[in-house]
Amino acid sequence: MFNKILVAVDPSFDDRQEEALATARKLASDTLAEITALTVLEPMPGHLSVEVDHDTKVEAADNAATALRDRLGGASEIRVFVRHGKAAHEIIEHATENDVDCIIVASHRPGLSDYFIGSTASRVVRHAPCTVVVLR
Repeated sequence: MFNKILVAVDPSFDDRQEEALATARKLASDTLAEITALTVLEPMPGHLSVEVDHDTKVEAADNAATALRDRLGGASEIRVFVRHGKAAHEIIEHATENDVDCIIVASHRPGLSDYFIGSTASRVVRHAPCTVVVLR
């Protein structure tokens, strides 16, 4: 069914990540699809006006990748990537650049501004170049 599955991992929603990875494994089991876990390090809010240098960004990405690999445990079949930027944009860009045919994203409990699904999940659903599975 799918050849390349991208799991968007948000470190702030740890409880949902196991479910997302289990869903990816289930979808990949029939076709031996490649699974990639992607986490996105978002920029500091503008009102904080903190300038982050390149070395700090690289160190943050290395730390995020290490934490993600630790969370995956023995799941060596899952590739790990870390990107910098706005989550929805980076997820879509990674999917486009790597010919991903399924994105799995967990959604938080919505507020009034994003009633049906979370804001990142909503943007991914609207703009993704492929199938999107949203876990609620």
